Amino acid sequence: MGLLAGAGNAAADDGDAHHQGGAVATLDGLKTYDSARLDVGDGKTKNIAAGLFEMSVEGSGRLQSYCIDIHNPTQNKATYLETPWAQTSLGANENAGKILWILQNSYPQVDDLTALAQKAGAQGLTAKTAAAGTQVAIWRFSDGAKVEARDAQAEKLADWLEAQAQNLQEPKTSLTLEPNAVSGKAGGKLGPVTVRTDAGQVSVAASADAAGAGVKVTDKSGKAVTSAGDGTELYFDVPEGTADGSASLTVRATTEIPVGRAFASPSKSQTQILAGSSESTVTADATANWATKGAIPSVTAEKNCAEGGVDVTASNEGDAPFTFELAGAEHTVEPGGTKTVTVPVDEDAAYDFTITGPNGFSERFQGVLDCKTQGTPGTPGTETPGTDGDTPSSAPSPAGGSAEDTTGGEGDLANTGGSSATPVIAGVAVALVAAGGAAMFFLRKKKAAAGE
Repeated sequence: MGLLAGAGNAAADDGDAHHQGGAVATLDGLKTYDSARLDVGDGKTKNIAAGLFEMSVEGSGRLQSYCIDIHNPTQNKATYLETPWAQTSLGANENAGKILWILQNSYPQVDDLTALAQKAGAQGLTAKTAAAGTQVAIWRFSDGAKVEARDAQAEKLADWLEAQAQNLQEPKTSLTLEPNAVSGKAGGKLGPVTVRTDAGQVSVAASADAAGAGVKVTDKSGKAVTSAGDGTELYFDVPEGTADGSASLTVRATTEIPVGRAFASPSKSQTQILAGSSESTVTADATANWATKGAIPSVTAEKNCAEGGVDVTASNEGDAPFTFELAGAEHTVEPGGTKTVTVPVDEDAAYDFTITGPNGFSERFQGVLDCKTQGTPGTPGTETPGTDGDTPSSAPSPAGGSAEDTTGGEGDLANTGGSSATPVIAGVAVALVAAGGAAMFFLRKKKAAAGE
């Protein structure tokens, strides 16, 4: 097992090798925005752009999101994974539910800007100023930032949203499987793997290696399964005499991803929270490992922000102990047992480790631990975004995902136009330039009643 020190892009190339399910998206940039002023201490402020990002979903679909990680940078065309709140800075944030209320009660979920302005006591709002005011209110809860919208009406919206916000519960996952790895002896059903989804129905398909081995995906009674809903239990039915091996299954759906779902990047790119979704592709995978005798392991991993590391859970359904090395120590799981090992990982550090076992068993886990909104001191790209007085240039935007901006951007998911800001880390403050000619496209928007 090797841990990679520092916050590099090692995990960016391959993505998270064990995404727990949901949407996978690529950041397309900051699209609908205006200016805000961030208090950086010592009586100094910096101008930053504040507003809506857009992402394209792997498979199909478009997303809109706001930043919940103001002091960290965005990476050009970074990959983002739908992620539980507990594996982001939201997990330890007592105001996380207030951010969800803001998302449900402001732009773009509420697209009647006249009505929204009236509620906020503003004289009028545009898409740009509504997005800026919403982002500013979110930053006050996500980062505890002292930040104000530069536009007076956007600032009224931000103040109203901050004052009205109520704590709501984290929205359900769009799609995941629990657990995403199982094991056992050939000649029986391995599982269950439980479907968790916000979609009405998902398709279920065994991998080619499963079909080749005669392994079927079934329910508890042994009936073959090709579709499922929330709570459905799936099993790998491995015939007696099947040679030792492994196989996988994939569940897939097209659905609107719930507003408020967090999106984190396996590279070092600021965490986002979902503000709007078209019908989008979501997937989740699970694996099974079987044998006739000896240790039969299964291993899963997930970030543990509370403990500052990665929880690696190993199970053994065989008749001999399973021994593996992790973080410089040897661990043994007895037959029928389960053991969880928390591997310490520094904030902003990349991790990459592989666990091996009998019969060619191998599981690799990669990612970046990004659990805090304030980056580790000295980490590249954790500089405060924007600089007062900087002239916007054609360079990508810096930390905060929100480059310094003096004119405001154009374009959103309901209108043509737009700036295409794709940020990268910079050692000095750089800024955003509006790029014209973005294509028109639409997202379905759900209007949420106030107080939901």
